[in-house]
Amino acid sequence: MKLMYFAWVRQRIGTASETVEAPAEAATVEALVAWLKTRGPGYSEAFKDTRAIRYAVNQEYVEASHPVTAGDEVAFFPPVTGG
Repeated sequence: MKLMYFAWVRQRIGTASETVEAPAEAATVEALVAWLKTRGPGYSEAFKDTRAIRYAVNQEYVEASHPVTAGDEVAFFPPVTGG
């Protein structure tokens, strides 16, 4: 699974992207985030308030309950603001 991080999520984690083998129980975006929080202090800080993060799976916006599989690309980013 390819994970991509943007803006302050990337800054807190320390990388723009990575490829991981998530455990089988990380079958939704929400469960994936729960697993990522266990990977270290940068991850737990980045995902501390999930209300401030948006998700995309295979370049489509999704909700936290959306399923994910090993071949997916999952992106995490703050909400986009316009002006």
